[in-house]
Amino acid sequence: MVKRVNIVPDEMRNIHERFNYFPAVRVGDMVYIAGQLGRDADLNVVKDKEAQFAQAFENLGIVLRAAGCGFEDVVDMTTYHTDMDDLPLFMKVKDRYMTKDFPAWTGIGTTRLASPGALVEIKANAAVPD
Repeated sequence: MVKRVNIVPDEMRNIHERFNYFPAVRVGDMVYIAGQLGRDADLNVVKDKEAQFAQAFENLGIVLRAAGCGFEDVVDMTTYHTDMDDLPLFMKVKDRYMTKDFPAWTGIGTTRLASPGALVEIKANAAVPD
C-alpha cells in the first residue's frame, strides 16, 4: 500500500478547515497540489490583476515549501483563466517564479472560478527532490 501524506501549511489551516480539503497530498515521490487562487490569508481575493496572479504563485510556493519542494520541482501545471486575454500578463508573473526546469503546462479558459473575483487558479504536481 502506498503511503499518503496530507499537507496543510500553517498559513492555509483556515482554508482546510473551512472548505474541507487538503492543499496538497503527497503519495510516494509526487505531490499533488490543489488549485491555488490569488487570495490572502483571510481568504479575500486580491483585487489588482497582477497582484492576484502573484499571490496565486505565492500561495503555490507556500504549499510547495511545506511539501519539501520548490518551483523547480513542479513537473505539471494546469492554470484556469477567466479571461485568456490576461495570458501575457500571467506569463510575465509566472516567469518571476518559474525560471528554469519549466513544467509541462496547460492553460484553460473558463467562465468562473470558485471564489468571486478570482481570475486564475493554479493546479500543480511536483516531484519531491532526492
